[in-house]
Amino acid sequence: MNSLPGIGTGGGIQQILALRQQIISRNDLLREIHTAQATSQPAANEGPAGGFASSLQNALNGVSAVQQRSEDLSVAYEKGEVTDVAKVMLARQEAGVAFEATLQVRNKLLSAYQDIMRMGV
Repeated sequence: MNSLPGIGTGGGIQQILALRQQIISRNDLLREIHTAQATSQPAANEGPAGGFASSLQNALNGVSAVQQRSEDLSVAYEKGEVTDVAKVMLARQEAGVAFEATLQVRNKLLSAYQDIMRMGV
């Protein structure tokens, strides 16, 4: 009756539940890391001297670090040093989302600049 082999047996269900638990624990770990980064960054950018330029530079450095981590994990996976394909794919997705967010911010900044340049004085 089962269309997937091993699903009806206890071992298959246990493997699925174990995989689900691994995904949940990794998600929780990533959430903790992002929360820790979010709480530590505002303290570094409090000074008025830093301003917009340093905030933008910090954001770009963060995106660059995420992309480098993704690349490092991909290379390690290709070499056989990392066997967790989910970890590699998650890093690649995170790098893609970070790049897309950066691209959207750039587009908004460019649009705002063009609007300002069109204003009459």
